[in-house]
Amino acid sequence: MSLAVLRSRALTGIEAPPVSVEIHLANGLPAFNIVGLADTEVRESRERVRAALLNSDFEFPNRRITVNLAPADLPKESGRFDLAIALGILAASGQLPPETLERFEFAGELSLAGDLRPVRGALAMAMGLARDNRARAAANLPPRAFIVALENGAEAALVADLAVHAGRTLREICHHVGLLPECRLPRARPPERGPALAATPDMRDVRGQLQARRAMEVAAAGQHSVLLVGPPGTGKSMLAQRFPGLLPPMTEAEALEAATVLSLTPGGFQPSLWGRRPFRSPHHTASGPAMVGGGGNPRPGEISLAHLGVLFLDELPEFERRVLEVLREPLETGHITISRAAAQTDFPARFQFVAAMNPCPCGYLGHPTRMCRCTPDQIQRYQSRISGPLLDRMDLQIEVPAQNQRDMLDGPPGEPSETVRERTVAARDRQLARQGMPNSDLSGRAIDTHCPLDPAAQTLLRGAMEKLGWSARAYFRVLKVARTIADLDGAEVLSAKHVAEAIQYRRVLRTG
Repeated sequence: MSLAVLRSRALTGIEAPPVSVEIHLANGLPAFNIVGLADTEVRESRERVRAALLNSDFEFPNRRITVNLAPADLPKESGRFDLAIALGILAASGQLPPETLERFEFAGELSLAGDLRPVRGALAMAMGLARDNRARAAANLPPRAFIVALENGAEAALVADLAVHAGRTLREICHHVGLLPECRLPRARPPERGPALAATPDMRDVRGQLQARRAMEVAAAGQHSVLLVGPPGTGKSMLAQRFPGLLPPMTEAEALEAATVLSLTPGGFQPSLWGRRPFRSPHHTASGPAMVGGGGNPRPGEISLAHLGVLFLDELPEFERRVLEVLREPLETGHITISRAAAQTDFPARFQFVAAMNPCPCGYLGHPTRMCRCTPDQIQRYQSRISGPLLDRMDLQIEVPAQNQRDMLDGPPGEPSETVRERTVAARDRQLARQGMPNSDLSGRAIDTHCPLDPAAQTLLRGAMEKLGWSARAYFRVLKVARTIADLDGAEVLSAKHVAEAIQYRRVLRTG
């Protein structure tokens, strides 16, 4: 037989469309051509595959070899097709039984010695194959198994309803697909889920700052965004780093979704982080593409890598204005669309936003013992680096003031994260049972339905809106924060005390 067809997958954003790897051997002058919109990395597989076959003691056919990666209009990148191309050459030249290859899909890069190397996106490809297997089952067709490098095995095995086999070398894979009983590869196993609070800094380390700690609890309970404002050294970064420990544990579906995005990065998903919420803290020199994603074949940026976790921006005014402005859309929609001339790519970006900043360039505006050296114009210019529309989208704007040294050094330890987390989980469970979503996602009629106010609370909230000049967005965000505070209290109707606490969390930056 001089023709073999194998299955693999490409990557387009978070999706992994199927690719047919067609290998044809013909008479004529020896040649090795790859067609099908392959980039440089894919075309270079010719040399890797040739060396891997020879060093694995297989015969490399001295014929005209044509490899077609279909569909032809789908861009192909990376060395993920090496394994499928090598096996296809062996099948087309009669060194492997071609009828068995239909049972598998392949993804793996080959070394010159014939060893299998991991590729990025193994989890995304495994999820795509699992979806196709369900469609095949509906059509009474047998499912396909997924064969990857050993380092990708645990990652791909996170998809529960998919058979995944991982090997070290090309010879191991050939023995497996050749159906030699004594050489069959065992099924890869997913990683064990570790303790939810393992390796997470504990909130008990934060002494004092009772209002800021309470605000972080409210934010965690209702999935609200937070802006922490205060002088240097008051604990803003400490609070943010301990914030993931207050969040409810991830469901299996959420953990799989977050891991799929992380698998698209060059470093890949780390199985040891399975089930932990992502925490991303990019430096203020990060560019727009680094934040939202991009590239010729778009890859996810920081906001997508923080999907279902926390995105923390320290020294917020130091970020470029245009970088901050790109956060506005994903904060509202929970996804980001990257447009290129050839196509558009969507990435999920439903993150919880936490930011920290100083109140002025020198950092000591309002400090009880240190004098601020900034002029009112300098303070205004510094604070205006954060646009009004972005500031309007911050649910809680909290002052983190300088503390008394005695309280900071000798005060009692704070409440542990585990205790606070129990309250936030109970409040989040109330929200999901009542409306099927966190309070931060409420909109339109759902706010009127699930945020009933008693007369005193309604009067207080409307008065605050008029006095402080809030926009309609700010009004509804305060209302949703009050709903979360009531959930922490176990109350169904929002009272004046719930609204009053929510109002004080809507801090307006001072200009003098």
